[in-house]
Amino acid sequence: MKILELKHVSKVYGAGENAVEALRDVSLTVEAGEFTALVGTSGSGKTTLLNMIGGLDVPTEGEVIIRNHNIASLKRRELTIFRRRNLGFVFQNYSLMPVLNVYDNVALPVSFDKGKHIDHDYIKRLLQDLGLWDKRRKYPEELSGGQQQRTAIARALANKPAVILADEPTGNLDSRTTADVMGVLRESSRKYNQTILMVTHNEILAQSCQRLIHMEDGQIVGEEFEETPAGRWDGETV
Repeated sequence: MKILELKHVSKVYGAGENAVEALRDVSLTVEAGEFTALVGTSGSGKTTLLNMIGGLDVPTEGEVIIRNHNIASLKRRELTIFRRRNLGFVFQNYSLMPVLNVYDNVALPVSFDKGKHIDHDYIKRLLQDLGLWDKRRKYPEELSGGQQQRTAIARALANKPAVILADEPTGNLDSRTTADVMGVLRESSRKYNQTILMVTHNEILAQSCQRLIHMEDGQIVGEEFEETPAGRWDGETV
């Protein structure tokens, strides 16, 4: 089932002689449950593309369609609500609230949207699955980098979003912890039929994804599909 579609998306920053074309006529379809990596050199447009999908930026031209909604046409309040209910974000710097413990960090996006109507059983199951239940009362500063990133992944899953967008999620982690976090992302995709788009500069790391999309100069220049992605990443080469 198609969950995400980009139609002829372009993005231009600036005007006239100062204009920079960050994306050029990008079209893409992603199926539900797909674990996709966007790879390319710095400046290739992969993070800009992720920002368009996440509603963090607006395309100059084209459509970004998630669950049959063209998010580029939504008003600001509509977009905020849609993003909160349909998108999960995992960043390189974790972006956890330092004054909240693990449990409250994970429940935060749900409390924004549903107030007291939080599925505590689901959050408990997430934390158990991610090996964080015994850390639920700890604060971010008391966690290792890997534990903080797993907390960020749990938070991204808390609203059961249509798509998780991960921007260099292992960039600050060592090889062993990177392997652990990639395993968590793969398992989340499989267990929850979760659609994940991950930006990475590391093509070896991207081999553990089902689909690789190569970008250059703001365009998609190639794709690869992995028949057996599980187990391809062993954590030894970064």
